[in-house]
Amino acid sequence: MRRLRRLVHLVLLCPFSKGLQGRLPGIRVKYVLLVWLGIFVGSWMVYVHYSSYSELCRGHVCQVVICDQYRKGIISGSVCQDLCKLQKVEWRTCLSSAPGQQVYSGLWQDKEVTIKCGIEEALNSKAWPDAVPGRELVLFDKPTRGTSIQEFREMILSFLKANLGDLPSLPALVDQILFMADLNKDSRVSLAEAKSVWALLQRNEFLLLLSLQEKEHASRLLGYCGDLYLTEGIPRGSWHGAVLLPALRPLLPSVLHRALQQWFGPAWPWRAKIAIGLLEFVEELFHGSYGTFYMCETTLANVGYTAAYDFKMADLQQVAPEATVRRFLQGRHCEHSSDCIYGRDCRAPCDRLMRQCKGDLIQPNLAKVCELLRDYLLPGAPADLREELGKQLRTCTTLSGLASQVEAHHSLVLSHLKTLLWREISNTNYS
Repeated sequence: MRRLRRLVHLVLLCPFSKGLQGRLPGIRVKYVLLVWLGIFVGSWMVYVHYSSYSELCRGHVCQVVICDQYRKGIISGSVCQDLCKLQKVEWRTCLSSAPGQQVYSGLWQDKEVTIKCGIEEALNSKAWPDAVPGRELVLFDKPTRGTSIQEFREMILSFLKANLGDLPSLPALVDQILFMADLNKDSRVSLAEAKSVWALLQRNEFLLLLSLQEKEHASRLLGYCGDLYLTEGIPRGSWHGAVLLPALRPLLPSVLHRALQQWFGPAWPWRAKIAIGLLEFVEELFHGSYGTFYMCETTLANVGYTAAYDFKMADLQQVAPEATVRRFLQGRHCEHSSDCIYGRDCRAPCDRLMRQCKGDLIQPNLAKVCELLRDYLLPGAPADLREELGKQLRTCTTLSGLASQVEAHHSLVLSHLKTLLWREISNTNYS
């Protein structure tokens, strides 16, 4: 420690020593000091964020907890044997951005996959030996022994109604869930199978994966064990997960995020094709088979794409069903509209007379996506297209009114944008 203090003392005093000032102009001394301070501050910030890496990346904890429950017969799943017995699920790069939601790239059955697992209960335990029992009691407590298949069916249906709304398509979704739960296809669902599926349904993204499984722009579910599940590998464009380590992501301001996307992203015609896919995804979220969904964190980090430059939503964590958003917002106490926010940017109006949030959102999905596309598409756009594209994107971003009341105008603006982009890249190699 004493040597370190001496070193810091020498480095700090070095630029101001008389000998150095005699040899270098004053302006160069200032530059040297500024560079040194920049390096010092940057190094310190990186050190602080790296010190939290061990908390962000706890895949080994997740695997130990899940496999412990599997060996006890509490849970089951299509990948349990490969994960816990045969060790055929390979954990690779940590992509977690929060300790409670573990995300890793991986390999399973010679396919690139994304591994996702929640460990909130284990992390909240004071001691590791108590973590497994606590998780068992909290997460895998339903359904209880003696629950009939009909009662379990009603449990699932009630849960889906509360989160997706009372829709005529829900009974078919319940059948799909029960079919998925029946691993050995013996037309019976064991207690371990039921506990696993119920725990999975509590994961917001898993519910979204089931609801959007027929949509081409959502990742495909590949398998699960307890509440750990595997999806298709992380899309290529999701550079924030594939290129940057989790500890470094918070260091970058949004302006630099956009600049990196443009520098390392694909050529403009490919970006136009990806944007068309994103606009199609917005259509899929609007009045689909299982209701309407809202995008509550619209960032370039979620703009992923396949090898063929087809859009893939990189993360569904911040996509929420309309019924869930309404239940959260409606009747919530507020003073201003800033008190009525679900997620990052799903904002509802505040009734100042009643001091309660309303259930309808102010800004529709399309308006938020168009704000995103202005930064994504306008830089590098062809000169003869830039003016018209900018005009249409500006029109799109000004879509206002309650999100549930803009369907006609919403569809028209979206159609015009898609047509403009397709006209530019059609009959080329990029289409």
